Amino acid sequence: MIQVAIMGYGTIGSGVAEILDKNREEIAAAAGEEVALKYVLDLRDFPDSPVEDRIVHDFKIIEEDPEVDLVVETMGGLNPSYPFVRASLLAGKHVATSNKALVAAYGTELLSIAREKGVNFFFEASVGGGIPIIRPLYRCLAGERIEEITGILNGTTNYILTKMDREGSSFEGALKEAQELGYAERNPEADVEGFDACRKIAILTAMATGHEVNYEDIYTEGITKITDVDFQYAEKLGASVKLFASSRMSGGQVHAWVAPVMIGRSHPLYAVNDVFNGILVKGNMLGTSMFYGSGAGKLPTASAVVADIIEAVQNLHTNVKIGWDEKRLTIEDVETASWRYFVRIAGGEELKEKAESIFGHVEIVDLGGRKEFAILTDEMMEIEFKGRAAAFDGVAQALGEDGIRQRIRAEL
Repeated sequence: MIQVAIMGYGTIGSGVAEILDKNREEIAAAAGEEVALKYVLDLRDFPDSPVEDRIVHDFKIIEEDPEVDLVVETMGGLNPSYPFVRASLLAGKHVATSNKALVAAYGTELLSIAREKGVNFFFEASVGGGIPIIRPLYRCLAGERIEEITGILNGTTNYILTKMDREGSSFEGALKEAQELGYAERNPEADVEGFDACRKIAILTAMATGHEVNYEDIYTEGITKITDVDFQYAEKLGASVKLFASSRMSGGQVHAWVAPVMIGRSHPLYAVNDVFNGILVKGNMLGTSMFYGSGAGKLPTASAVVADIIEAVQNLHTNVKIGWDEKRLTIEDVETASWRYFVRIAGGEELKEKAESIFGHVEIVDLGGRKEFAILTDEMMEIEFKGRAAAFDGVAQALGEDGIRQRIRAEL
């Protein structure tokens, strides 16, 4: 029998405990051995709960118990999760975690310790919740050269943008509703500013390339500047706006970024709405495949953790080749990446002519009844767009106009 300890009895931790109990026969059949929950570490007591008799408050009990083969970390954050996970690995215990912040910040070190100790550090649930994506990258797609990973990796922002698209809600209104429904935190900064998605694409990029990725090197732009008017233009273009987290590997260079992107109905991720996540993976031989499902939630995320538990039990005395090495990957400057650009301009007919002369061939979109219009440029590098935008603003000001009001990258 394999003994497991769960650190953190919150949403995900309680979900793991529930699955270990309700699906014990299926888990034993898949793992090859029965898996039992011995401890639950938490600061709180849980009287009348199914794990009441297994609650402990001292991590040392888990660390020093030789019967505990595997530790599940679902506390979140970095402290005390990092020192507890590190100590567990050093004690020769396998670890499965759902903590994206931990993996993004300390994954390189923790993977190295796991290799040295002959145990495993698994983190399927750290990206995409219940969507299988980490394991497919090192199992199913092991023979591929990954050329692109693009995902809608944050359910909160996807819910907000879906409300704005379908109902014409303002950003503030959609955010408030997301908070009322429990989809957004009281302080939503990590979600709406793109930081959550940034850590997830850093992990996926490291998995795809085999090298360490510093999430702080990734250009990150959130959705706080997206407005209901942007979606009115998008509707006329047969498009929508999604928060993308993307990495593209080509010619020995890697671009990685998080930003809102305007996409058309033919894009595979267009139909990923509400709190769902979708991840597009392009391999040099396979082509494009897509992973879709619940990107968060108690049981979907816990299910991914349990899958890691099973693989750890199957490889109790073997370190599985997973993750990346300590070589830091260079992320190219976002200014060298290329997109089309959707640009809203405050001004009249005179600026339409100036826009065509400065940006080159453009598609002009007019909502009517507003002293503004929008253009959709041809594809160009970010640095080139910035130069043209600066020149255009200068012309607009000389004409006594307001100039550029909004810019959204586009894949149309």
